[in-house]
Amino acid sequence: MPPLPFTCEKRPASGSAGMVVTNAPLGAAAGSEMLAAGGNAVDAAVAALLTLTVVEPMMVGIAGGGIAHLRLPDGRHEVVDALSCAGRDMRPTMFEPDPDAPPHALDAKDRRNLVGPSAVAVPGNLRGWDLLHRRHGRLPFADLLEPALRAAARGFTVTPYLNGAIREHEADLAADPEIARLLLPGGRPVEPGTRLVMDDYAETLRLVQREGAAALHGGALGRALVDRLATGGEDAGAVTMADLVDYKARLRDAIRGTYRGHVVVGPPPPASSGVHVAQMLNLLEGYDLRAMGFGTAETMHLLAEVIRVGFEDRRAASGDPDFVDVPVTRYVSKAYAAEARARLRDVGRSESATSGRESPDTTHVTVADRDGMIVTATHTLNGLFGARFMVPGTGIIPNNYMSNYDPRPGRALSIAPGKRVPTSMAPMIVLRDDRPVFALGLPGGVRIFPSALQAIVNLIDHGMSLQEAVEAPRLWTDGGPVELEPAYAPMRDALAARGHDVRLVPTVGGGMNAIAFEPDGTMKGAACWRADGTVIAHGGGLARPGVRFEL
Repeated sequence: MPPLPFTCEKRPASGSAGMVVTNAPLGAAAGSEMLAAGGNAVDAAVAALLTLTVVEPMMVGIAGGGIAHLRLPDGRHEVVDALSCAGRDMRPTMFEPDPDAPPHALDAKDRRNLVGPSAVAVPGNLRGWDLLHRRHGRLPFADLLEPALRAAARGFTVTPYLNGAIREHEADLAADPEIARLLLPGGRPVEPGTRLVMDDYAETLRLVQREGAAALHGGALGRALVDRLATGGEDAGAVTMADLVDYKARLRDAIRGTYRGHVVVGPPPPASSGVHVAQMLNLLEGYDLRAMGFGTAETMHLLAEVIRVGFEDRRAASGDPDFVDVPVTRYVSKAYAAEARARLRDVGRSESATSGRESPDTTHVTVADRDGMIVTATHTLNGLFGARFMVPGTGIIPNNYMSNYDPRPGRALSIAPGKRVPTSMAPMIVLRDDRPVFALGLPGGVRIFPSALQAIVNLIDHGMSLQEAVEAPRLWTDGGPVELEPAYAPMRDALAARGHDVRLVPTVGGGMNAIAFEPDGTMKGAACWRADGTVIAHGGGLARPGVRFEL
């Protein structure tokens, strides 16, 4: 193979007794601690995610939503849908569309669906993590909160990544005294290297230790959230205690596709990834990508066209399967791909396209244990710092998932009680001969599943190492301009010559993390340069039975 047009900035780690990869060092350490204590991959993943609610407060929280994909040691796959949903009192007309927004935008007047109490949907994360643990965890649930509790009570070091997120939304954060007190001391964003202590959130975690998910879904934390939303003004939220009590994380069947002798497994609707990654791989299977080469104009044009077609079908039929008929069987079939190849163009052109609104700000963890359990999970507050306020006395930052619904009635994404909106989250697992070979995922809104697609192609077609595959440059389009990351910049003119409107961007999607599985039981973990991704591998183990040290 010719040299790759990029250099990896990070290094992988290998081990045989477990692997934890997250987008923050203390998140990976929390998962590693659970494996060392005798826990399994579920224990490690939940502990990591709980700790990320402390050290990545802009990305994820117990009042957010997400999806976890498990492969169990017996080969079964489960998907836990903990996505936020609209509450029972939420209606299609609850927001007034912004009259100054473009026709297909999801903006509401005065940003009511984006910032503040009215932007909050019914959260699902804590219920989802509780369901994961009750079904498959090994350690006591209270143990899983210990690393998060330490980080909140003792404090943690603010990273440049967190500082940058605060600066990005400084004006909104400053408008809420509670969150400003923590993140904007003295009116300025907390500086990198500062030790940040979250006393209120530590007390919240202690309550969750004692009461589990019920602390939020019906207990004192839920009451505090509902009371904060009840402003009595136009910005009042609509989540009720009954919504919190009734919310259930859903168990769903995974979607399977095949690609060049591999089985690619992902989450089903309302997630787009399982369906459309399988669809796009089917389209690509008709081409010799290895011979075409990585990063060539021919390959990049093909990828852009395949991703465009995937988004066309996503816009045509995607969403909550309780509300929308998604033709899953048709989309993932080889026959449909053969038909859809006729839609691939020799010359690209930029078209007006809208793929809904999904925040690129979330987090992902990939975990595996020595017994064969794998967890790949993506969870979020939706936007950076969610609704950008904090529930007094709790340290809880609520989600702003209402911004993902269409504020106009009569549309596919219009608000309806209980509805969950489509998500691009792509916690994926790739098998060969019914054995796991890769597990991966990333944050990044609508850029997630096309980025996961490209990583899978990098691994299978281009023969990249795991580290190369997650760090490789990406492209993205939904039918409009084609976005290129910096390492692809030299290809700008070649793609423009093929009819594409090319835009250079700092990143396409967020920090991918992944695990590769070797036949001898060795695991390799990798995290990319786009986030504070950290890998911790386990090797070794207990002493040989009957052996002890004697003088």
